[in-house]
This record gives sequence, C-alpha cells and structure tokens, in this order.
Amino acid sequence: MTAIDVTEANRKVLLDFIDLFYRQRKVRSAFERHVAPEYVQHNPNILDGREAAITALEPLFGSPDASFDIQRVLVDGEFGAIHLRGRRSQAVLGAAVVDLYRFHAGKIVEHWDVLQPVPESALNPHPMF
Repeated sequence: MTAIDVTEANRKVLLDFIDLFYRQRKVRSAFERHVAPEYVQHNPNILDGREAAITALEPLFGSPDASFDIQRVLVDGEFGAIHLRGRRSQAVLGAAVVDLYRFHAGKIVEHWDVLQPVPESALNPHPMF
C-alpha cells in the first residue's frame, strides 16, 4: 500500500468517526467501529482503553445541548487531526480543540488533544476558526 493509499484509507476512517462521534453523537458506535480496544489516551483526565474513553466521553459528546463545529480535517499517513469548536451548550463560548489521532491497521490506536478556551474578546482581529 502506498503512502497515498494509507492516507486515503485513514481519511475514510476519520470522516466516518467524525460523523458518528461529533455529528450523530453515537459515541459507543464510533468507538466500537473505529477505535482499537488497546487505544492509548494521552489526555491526563481519561484512562487508557476504548471502554474507559466511552465511559468518560459519552456524557459530554452524547449530550443534546453540546455542539461540535468541525473546522478542518487533516490526514497524513498514520496521523489525522480535527480542528473544531466545542461547546457544552450554546450559552457558553466553548473552546478551540485539536484532536490528533494515530491509526494502525485501519483503527484509531492513539489520541492527543489540545484545548484553548474561546475568550470574550481578543487582542488581535484573527478568528480562532
């Protein structure tokens, strides 16, 4: 498989994961379909493993009040990234989030995330999204 083939295969996995997880809010389905059981979680507030992630993420990502506006999706070989605006409800400004994933054999096997709160006002005119 060429590097382009790997990138395109992982792009398909990530786009389906995005649809299930962020848009349809089917956390368990997204994880069972696209995340390896031995999933490594780099967020210090969540335990390793697919089941631990489902348990931690279902309350937030499954909430009908939360919203996740996908801004960018990048995939290069075994790595993929999603840039999004996440909010627990429309009453809050939320955060800019980058989720970084590593793929192996068609599954997400590793995850990192970076969050930056959206401020009330900014020192520069450049939007976060």
